Amino acid sequence: MHSVSSLVANVIPDPTPVVPPEAKGLLTVLNWASGIGLVLGVLGVIIVGITMVIQLQRGEGGQSIAKLGWVLLGCIIITGAAGIVRAFV
Repeated sequence: MHSVSSLVANVIPDPTPVVPPEAKGLLTVLNWASGIGLVLGVLGVIIVGITMVIQLQRGEGGQSIAKLGWVLLGCIIITGAAGIVRAFV
């Protein structure tokens, strides 16, 4: 007589994703691209911060806030893209 757990194990498939060997190179490229994009995003935030300090000293205050918003939006898109790719792979 079969137990319920062995019956369920035979009916329900294993949801663990398996990466095919052919996709290793693609995953490496995607990981490098997302890592480089995030490093450049951090560098962009630092550069915008420096320009904000310089502009505040000149009295040109709020013009850099829009640039900071665009840089942060780019970082969010890069981070989201990496998560989406990892979810499908």
